[in-house]
Amino acid sequence: MAKGHPIEGLSWFGIFRLGTVQAAIGAIVMLATSLLNRVMVVEYATAAAIPAALVAWHYAVQLSRPLWGYGSDRSPRRTPWIITGMGILALGAILAVDATIMMANPGPLAAILGIVAFTMIGIGVGVSGTALLALLASRVTVERKPAAAAISWTMMVAGIVVAAGVSGSYLDPFSEARLAIVCSLVALGAFSLAMLALRGLEDRFLAVEQAQPDKAAYNFRSVLAEIWQEQQARRFTYFVFISMLAYSMQDLIMEPFAGLIFDMTPGQSTQLAGLQHGGILLGMVIAGAGGSAYAKRYGPNLKLWAVTGCIGSAVMLAGLSMAATTAGAWPLRANIFGLGIANGVFAVAAVSAMLGLASKGKTSGEGARMGVWGASQAIAFGLGGLIGAVVVDQLRHIMGEDVTAFQIVFAVEAIMFIAAALVATGTTMTRPASAKEALKI
Repeated sequence: MAKGHPIEGLSWFGIFRLGTVQAAIGAIVMLATSLLNRVMVVEYATAAAIPAALVAWHYAVQLSRPLWGYGSDRSPRRTPWIITGMGILALGAILAVDATIMMANPGPLAAILGIVAFTMIGIGVGVSGTALLALLASRVTVERKPAAAAISWTMMVAGIVVAAGVSGSYLDPFSEARLAIVCSLVALGAFSLAMLALRGLEDRFLAVEQAQPDKAAYNFRSVLAEIWQEQQARRFTYFVFISMLAYSMQDLIMEPFAGLIFDMTPGQSTQLAGLQHGGILLGMVIAGAGGSAYAKRYGPNLKLWAVTGCIGSAVMLAGLSMAATTAGAWPLRANIFGLGIANGVFAVAAVSAMLGLASKGKTSGEGARMGVWGASQAIAFGLGGLIGAVVVDQLRHIMGEDVTAFQIVFAVEAIMFIAAALVATGTTMTRPASAKEALKI
């Protein structure tokens, strides 16, 4: 492709390159939310509430996503925003390592540095992730958006897995120096990989869909007002929050459920979690490939995939609720794998819908809209795991037994997925080009 002749719409390789940036973001975030969490609690005997609070704080900071998205909308190019966010994220992760090491002898300085580090991580994820999704939304054709969402999210998971595997293999025997070196190299490697993937990409591909904001009314307050007053955008925000809240509530209770109800060992419950993530990846592939093939043949219908994923998740969670009473007689592994597939389908449909709806604004650009939905997702993720764990603990304490506690929480999650599906049925999750196409939605 000639450098001076950009083409319309990202190629598959271009989509893969942006997915590589998403993988780099996932790899760096893994250091803070998983690896350092374990080191604080196990190696330094820090109260589990401390890393949990820091992780929750980094989600809270992402409420600023609409502001960063609005800023990238006003800029001629989004790549500088992605690079800046990646730099802040990488530096924040390195500072988080320093704060973790200081917790061997806890004091006010370690706490302050930890807060600063996780604030930078939240800002870095918000800036880079929002601008990246806005760039993807404006430069991917309608038919390729389901597959683009699947590629992006699958590569993010792959980035987390690879970074976890690499860092884990070089951390033993554990020492503070080894922790600092390994984490710094992972952060530097991820940042460098993202820079290579972004090099010249934005200039080589023209936008296929792009909001045309009214510059006279283009201020941050009016942009947020327009997004919230638009019924479809508002309903989609509700869908993202409810579905992602239900999705994340299971994060911290699945392994305790397997141990307490099915008497699984830590190794067995970890394998079960791996099985669920395998199902999620398969669901993403199914939704990505199937959604793109469906869109090419019949026109985009992301609502179908979102509702299917939510209903499937509700059915599988209802199965887990029943499993609590049958224990060993229940096909738990098949149930967990099915839940993963359904989760993957709805997650890709939701991200594809974000890419499709992002260019519909009159006074708002893709960045601002992605920011609003990203903030909604961050709030849901921050609250979901905490709510699930706290409710199970409280119910176990009040009722004096485990079965009913897990039954109630899984049933609530199932109801929330059904609610999300009902909200989705009233949301046009695509941008129809004609009345004929609109009939397919």
